[in-house]
Amino acid sequence: MDSKITATSVRKLVDKYFSLQWCRDNLVVPLYTETSLPMEAGIIKIAIANYSYLGTIAEPIKARLSQSGQKCEFVERSQEEIQEILDLASEERFISGDSIELSQFDEDAVLEAIKATTDVDGEKFDFEFDDDEGVVAVEEEDLDLATEMLESKIQNAAGAILINSKKDNVSDIHIEPKEDKYKIRVRKDGVMQNFMVMPRRPGVQLVACLKNMANMDIAEKRASQDGKILRKFEGNRMEFRCSTVRIKDGEKMVLRILNSDASVLNLDTLIHIDKVRDEFRKIMNTTNGIIIVSGPTGSGKSTTLAAALREKDNGEVNIVTAEDPVEYNLGGDISQVQVNKAKGETFAKLLRTFLRQDPDIILIGETRDPETAESSLDAAETGHLVFTTLHANSSCTSLTRLLDMEVPKYKLNSSVRGVLAQRLVRKVCTGCGIKRPIQDNEAREFNININTPIMYANNLTSEEKASRKKEGTLCAKCNGTGYKGRIGTYELLVLDRRIQKAISDGKTTREVENLAVQENSMLTLTQYGIELVKDHLTTISEVKRVCTSD
Repeated sequence: MDSKITATSVRKLVDKYFSLQWCRDNLVVPLYTETSLPMEAGIIKIAIANYSYLGTIAEPIKARLSQSGQKCEFVERSQEEIQEILDLASEERFISGDSIELSQFDEDAVLEAIKATTDVDGEKFDFEFDDDEGVVAVEEEDLDLATEMLESKIQNAAGAILINSKKDNVSDIHIEPKEDKYKIRVRKDGVMQNFMVMPRRPGVQLVACLKNMANMDIAEKRASQDGKILRKFEGNRMEFRCSTVRIKDGEKMVLRILNSDASVLNLDTLIHIDKVRDEFRKIMNTTNGIIIVSGPTGSGKSTTLAAALREKDNGEVNIVTAEDPVEYNLGGDISQVQVNKAKGETFAKLLRTFLRQDPDIILIGETRDPETAESSLDAAETGHLVFTTLHANSSCTSLTRLLDMEVPKYKLNSSVRGVLAQRLVRKVCTGCGIKRPIQDNEAREFNININTPIMYANNLTSEEKASRKKEGTLCAKCNGTGYKGRIGTYELLVLDRRIQKAISDGKTTREVENLAVQENSMLTLTQYGIELVKDHLTTISEVKRVCTSD
């Protein structure tokens, strides 16, 4: 292979101007940018396997590169050589592998692509694609984002934002209208971060494009809407749950990135402390009853339940789920059903249907009303093992939520096997985290031995980040945030006889919690988090932020 051609340089060119899938389908690969001679500055060498195909494919490639002021020169290479180059390039960066930091996102290129779409006034914007035939009705599952991005400049820009957000492990994308601009922020590791700012007109166009991709009504800008973007990219499934709402300055859009990577569904990985994991598995292995996982939105409840079901799926039981949305493809012998409120397929109705399907294990994605709660408990009492989620602050307040839903105490005691409350805390960055003895006041507050070494995050201000980036000393792992990735903190309440008696006696939530801690050695969310601090996985400040704010 030519010394000018490297896997890294090829992958950068592929990602910037094309996509791996498109290059594979067309047997085309950009090799390098020729800069050895002044006259050839900015010329990209493009290898193509079949020169007879050049008349068809040359113009789209030239048009694509010209948008960025580039020219190209074609050379012929064998099909085998092009596939080999693409295979090496594909290993350089992959959605499920090393992520691209937000700081590396080519904001200028995206803004230029958006601005170049139309000169129409933003407030009167009527979205149209560049091609003359308009939007072609295609089955959503068959759409490849890489191909779609080649169809128009606005789709290229929207696709770039979606792909880079997915690669950087972002969970939510917020596109927010302001008085004279549009601002994009993203939630990464549970914390909102600034992503990019654009003029108002391109912002309106971007929202319209994403609404079109989500099969939402582009013309409707005042009523709130929900939709879903489902695409393929480089063989990976990408799913975004979309929501719009009209606010004071325009139409705001939020996209939740659904993580369909089933490789993370392992209780040994999710639950760090052996004692908690073993106790959770013990109640999972009961033949009937209801097991509740509680926490706020985005606390990882669905991931924990999916891991539990994967573990229970041994080929000898019938497992059915009702989910909204179906986030993970669990595979195996698990039958997953999507809630469809428009057709009356609610959690409660699906549960009644499941009971006629000879189930052993049932997952109800969320218990949010008395009808669902009563149906779930009835199913648990009639010999089924039921998993469900609740929005509650702790394991003990989950019981209060059920009582507020008019669940009788006797039914709660006879059916509920345990409640697992959880949160997600950020993991301290291993590249720039600082290990030093714990401060005396923190040691006293959390009952940690004086001088115990713990980790502290090297969290930089925006000015410090800019300065270090200029110096080339910015941490490459966390981009100056001090944290990289997240880990769960859990609180498992097992309903043994003492807890059941306390519930029957009408004890308060605090009294039940104190009894569980004293008699059953239950770790609270904060105590679990402190164990993670001792194991150098997170920081005191992160545990305070996430676990002690209730």
